[in-house]
Amino acid sequence: MAGQTGIRDGIVYAMIAAATYFFFQSAIVIIHEHIHSTTAFLLGRMQDPLAIVWGNPLTLDGWDEGVSYSDLFNAGLGADAAVIAVMPLVFHAVVVIAGLWLLLSPFLVRRKWAFHLVFWFIIVNLMELIAYMPLRAFASNGDIGNINHGLGLSPWVLFFPGTLLILLFLGILFFRILPRANVIIAGDSRPVRYALLFLAAFFVFDWRSIFRVILLPPSSAGWEIGAIALIACVLVILLCRPGLTWIRRAEEHVQGKPGG
Repeated sequence: MAGQTGIRDGIVYAMIAAATYFFFQSAIVIIHEHIHSTTAFLLGRMQDPLAIVWGNPLTLDGWDEGVSYSDLFNAGLGADAAVIAVMPLVFHAVVVIAGLWLLLSPFLVRRKWAFHLVFWFIIVNLMELIAYMPLRAFASNGDIGNINHGLGLSPWVLFFPGTLLILLFLGILFFRILPRANVIIAGDSRPVRYALLFLAAFFVFDWRSIFRVILLPPSSAGWEIGAIALIACVLVILLCRPGLTWIRRAEEHVQGKPGG
């Protein structure tokens, strides 16, 4: 009976976590595009900062900030184009840094649902960063392409520091934050721990990319990106699964118990 209750708790939390993620994802894509358009408006390169192109809030297809980057480049305003392109990425990075600090602080230790909200908000923002760096570091279009084109940069200039920063964020999230989430959110529930791990890994490595490698043939565009995301997702699940010695010791540290 206790086992059935635990499984039910895991399923219920997985549903709550997925709903939280998709709500934040929809909100973030709107914020992302409006940061582009507002930056363009403040630079005098767009008349109406609300004139973004709306797309699908779940698949994230069809969204656009409504900024004509080609006109900016043709007018010799590459620096302005780069600033417009980079500002949402700066926003996501600042949110992730502030959120990781908050999750590591003592402020949310006894606030389960506040911790839950910050945890998934950070994952949504981190997923946005990963979708651009390193996965689109060498794209000739999109935000990264516009930054490189506008500033005349080689893609390698952003690739190395951007990738190192992402790896740092991932290390903190899965090796320091996740054990805290196991204690603060999951408590004694092992199924909730698995729900946290599987969903966090699945979403942070961009669930759309993972489905590319599962559903599309290897010759399809973007299959390599999906393969990288899938491998990273599996590795994180294997390295951070509940019951591992390092996970137990990290959880005991959060609980204030001596390590075993």
